[in-house]
Amino acid sequence: MARTDIRATEGIHAAQDRARALVDAGADAIFPEAMATLDEFQAIRDAVDVPILANMTEFGKSDLFTIDQLQAVGVNMVIYPVTLLRIAMGAAERTLETLQRLGTQEVRVGEMLTRARLYELVDYEAYNQFDTGVFNFAVPGVR
Repeated sequence: MARTDIRATEGIHAAQDRARALVDAGADAIFPEAMATLDEFQAIRDAVDVPILANMTEFGKSDLFTIDQLQAVGVNMVIYPVTLLRIAMGAAERTLETLQRLGTQEVRVGEMLTRARLYELVDYEAYNQFDTGVFNFAVPGVR
């Protein structure tokens, strides 16, 4: 995967040229940064015949295009590099403000991931079985 940021400073035609040069140099995929429009993603698709990655980061150069919109112009992969961090930190900040204001998190409990759902997501039972198999031994000379 080769990334190029040239579009932001030299425009889409330079980005197309750079993408072609990167593929010629052996890149198996292109990460064209700072694409402003779907037409610009299409221009990269027209320039190269390798997978293209879109960076859908909030507050970046691109609008937050949908997967369907990106797929329609030939984008093969999409990353959301800080989406989960930003949403989690927003929730953390709101909860801390609630604790400061009310002295309890009770009104936020309904927004939280339950223990049961957490264990389901991380497949806790399978991990517990694995862990027991690895660490279920006796150390000689220790009771």
